[in-house]
Amino acid sequence: MTTYGIVLFPTAEELDFVGPFEVFATSAGLRDGADTALLVAERGDPIRCTNGMRVLPDHTFDDHPPLDVLLVPGGSGAREAEPHNARMTDWLADRAARADWVVGVCTGAFLLHAAGPARGRRVATHWQYEEALAARGDVTVVSDARYVVDGRLLTSQGVSAGIDSALWLVGHLHGRDHARSVRRALQYEPAPPYLADEPLAR
Repeated sequence: MTTYGIVLFPTAEELDFVGPFEVFATSAGLRDGADTALLVAERGDPIRCTNGMRVLPDHTFDDHPPLDVLLVPGGSGAREAEPHNARMTDWLADRAARADWVVGVCTGAFLLHAAGPARGRRVATHWQYEEALAARGDVTVVSDARYVVDGRLLTSQGVSAGIDSALWLVGHLHGRDHARSVRRALQYEPAPPYLADEPLAR
């Protein structure tokens, strides 16, 4: 059984956690409910995310079950001061030490750096914030990888890249064929209509 815990905070980026949550929940369904995906926050109040979505956590820092996987999304809250309070960073450091895997999506790497798990590690983050994260020191930011695995730390580039890293993780935990089944169930076959390197239509 795998328990996936996603930590939330004000102005968390929606797709950073909703995408991986969908992967983890779909994986759990394909395993006949053997796994659980849940949302954890400092308090039980609804969280207002970056784009206005309001989300109700399943658990607080004081009442959640043991977490095998701890995921930290990005968003302005992850790279600014508010969630970097001692209660948040101490909780993250403690839970990261107990978890089998620690996952950062997008600028969630900033919060993992503040709490400690990303220090001295190779990480990925959103392309706009790579230099800012590197400037904090004691971290190697990898700019040419969709996601990066360093020990039991898994970090990804921005927003949609969290889906890729989550698929890699369920494949690592439960096998590649299982991950392919999750991807098929989600019909996750990226085919963006406007690639950056495409010539303009004439």
